[in-house]
Amino acid sequence: MTSDETYTIGRMCDVFDVTPRTLRFYEAKELLSPVREGQKRLFTRRDRARLKLILQGKRFGFSLEEIRQLLNLYDIGDQQVTQISRTYELGQKHLATMIAQRDELTIAVEELREQLEWCERVLASKSHRNAAE
Repeated sequence: MTSDETYTIGRMCDVFDVTPRTLRFYEAKELLSPVREGQKRLFTRRDRARLKLILQGKRFGFSLEEIRQLLNLYDIGDQQVTQISRTYELGQKHLATMIAQRDELTIAVEELREQLEWCERVLASKSHRNAAE
């Protein structure tokens, strides 16, 4: 393998904005499997693609176990039909959850905005009273 085909742990951290600890954690969870040269970890193109999917999955609310299972479906030999189908199912579930969370947050933001406006009105009326006295 040439160095342009593999990334060191430092390069992976720079490119993906993660820590070495994160990469070692993902390796321990069998999400990544870098090539070992002595103490050195070398990450292949496959590892880079997997890390990109891991980070995207986490951003979408997938658990590490869900991500691991989805990544493992890549190699079953059905042209990724099972992997894509399962990803779609989980994605639909996570999308519904995210939409519900967004809706709840929108309501909470509006309620807080109303409370702050009430506070402003009360403070304004009290400062007018104090100024008049």
